Amino acid sequence: MTTGPGTEAPVPAPAEAAAHRLLELLAAGAPAAELAAQPARSRAEGVAGTDLARIGEITETALSVRRALDQHRRREAELVALFDTAGDLAGLRDLDAVLRAIVRRARTLLGADVAYLTLNDAAAHDTFMRVTDGSVSAAFQQLRLALGEGLGGLVAQTARPYASTDYRTDLRFRHTGTIDDGVAEEGLRGILGVPLRVGEDIIGVLFAADRTPREFTPDAIALLGSLADHAAVAIDSARLLEETRSALARLEAANATVRAHSEALHRASDAHDRLTRLVLRGAGIDDMAAEIAALLGGEIAVHDTDGSELARTCAAPVTPVAASLAASQTDGRAIHADDVWTCAVLAGTEPLGSIVLTGRTGLSEADRRLFERAALVTAMLLLMRRSVAEAEDRVRGELLDDLLADPAASARPDGGSLALRARRLGVDLARPHAVVVLDCAPPLRSRLMNEAARAARRVEGLAGTRHGHVVLLAPCDRPGVLARGLAADLARVLGTPVTVGAAGPGHGPDPYAAVHAEALRCLRALHALGRTGEGADIADLGFIGVLLGDRADVGPYVERVLGPVLVYDAERGTELMRTLHAYYDHGASLSRAKDALHVHVNTVVQRLDRVARLLGPGWNTPARALETHLALRLHRLTEGTDGAGP
Repeated sequence: MTTGPGTEAPVPAPAEAAAHRLLELLAAGAPAAELAAQPARSRAEGVAGTDLARIGEITETALSVRRALDQHRRREAELVALFDTAGDLAGLRDLDAVLRAIVRRARTLLGADVAYLTLNDAAAHDTFMRVTDGSVSAAFQQLRLALGEGLGGLVAQTARPYASTDYRTDLRFRHTGTIDDGVAEEGLRGILGVPLRVGEDIIGVLFAADRTPREFTPDAIALLGSLADHAAVAIDSARLLEETRSALARLEAANATVRAHSEALHRASDAHDRLTRLVLRGAGIDDMAAEIAALLGGEIAVHDTDGSELARTCAAPVTPVAASLAASQTDGRAIHADDVWTCAVLAGTEPLGSIVLTGRTGLSEADRRLFERAALVTAMLLLMRRSVAEAEDRVRGELLDDLLADPAASARPDGGSLALRARRLGVDLARPHAVVVLDCAPPLRSRLMNEAARAARRVEGLAGTRHGHVVLLAPCDRPGVLARGLAADLARVLGTPVTVGAAGPGHGPDPYAAVHAEALRCLRALHALGRTGEGADIADLGFIGVLLGDRADVGPYVERVLGPVLVYDAERGTELMRTLHAYYDHGASLSRAKDALHVHVNTVVQRLDRVARLLGPGWNTPARALETHLALRLHRLTEGTDGAGP
């Protein structure tokens, strides 16, 4: 409406005023209800007829604009949520955090009371609850749904979204007691579920639910589907990331293994070169032990087969554990026991000794192989030493053959040259020497020869073979003691009985043929008497030795049998020997002995009790009585007395 000059401005038409007010309400973001109240306000103001109808049309247009604005805002919020989710996926660090954010956004954007996400379990053929938001029921949060059961099971099985206005009364789904109890405890009515899809595979379901009946719009279904797609991407990305990490970890482990193997090979090659150089330049066992100790970072001790120490780098002596050494000889591997590593030094099956490592409680497999390789190199060194020793032993054996030859033989060198050759080999024939003849089971005689040669070098003697037996010439003035010691020591080393006959001592280069013959007779007597595995000399054989000996061994025999009695008489002026002579001369009769001695019978008994204390309780047994009587007879011959005179 227009007005002329000088007139007041006309009042706007009711429709125009209503339109202006509705625009102001739209600009202020007023809710739809306030917009819809405009026709009622105009009617209250007295508007009617055509104007009121026009206001109604304008209001409907304003409501349409309001709905359009609401939809745009909702779309904007949805896009922001999707962009935020995409940002979460781009910076994926914690899968659970991303899934919780997606479920929370689904609940917020759809205005739902509860949102939750389930994942399929391929092994169990069901689906389980992974993340919830807004849930208050523990039973609901622990639900597992078999494929096809309930709304979620059907979504997981068919890969299609499903919505229920009121799940409790919706018969489209297969209800189960467990699911219905969980849903009832949570108080859910309206439920919407959409599948989580990775390619053609369904990996789970994303849900939005209300505790009141609800009709879910296509926009709500589409929005939840978009969030489900993001969740599926997050899960698949996390899976791929985990697979990548696992592959990288395996690759790193393989790389570390290859690197360690390469380092071990390099170290083993370097150790082999260092040990080989030692062998080639003729280094000794001490040098080898020091090098092995440096390579392994511990202390080393090397022992011979008899347990004698050949080399040691540690301050205190250490011996191999017998059980460990036996196990190492059987298995060919280093054995650890009592903080000591033990490895047998072998040439094939023949033991050459042992090598012991201390100061290393644990050895890697590479270091253990290095220790075992060191034992092999030590075996090479010991074999080389043995070859040199065998060459020297041949020279010593030739000298021993000449010493044991008959002095009357024309081919035998003279004594002076023999003594000179002996001095060159470190053997002083001016000292008393005993001859021992050794015997064992035939398969072990070569080892017995090696051990005898080792013993000969240790005591500056000679060793060789003669007439099928091992012979040892050793500086000694007590042949019986030497024989017993050798029998015990060699039996322990060889693991079989060793019989040793001894004779001597002799002086100079000439008497050893006869001494050897006597030692051989002693050895044969030991076998004949059933004393295989023992060591003895002629004197140890008692009267048998006197019969076998071809030299004046009567004095030592009498001394061995009657020595304590002779000493007692000499020190105290008693007549125990005279009493023994009378006792045996009269058939071991106390009454006749007391008559011959002109003493009371109790005196004879007291003297014989003293003899028993001196000679031992078995002095008068049949076996001992024979030796005692023979010794008394020999004593009478050597002393030139009848022994029973007054």
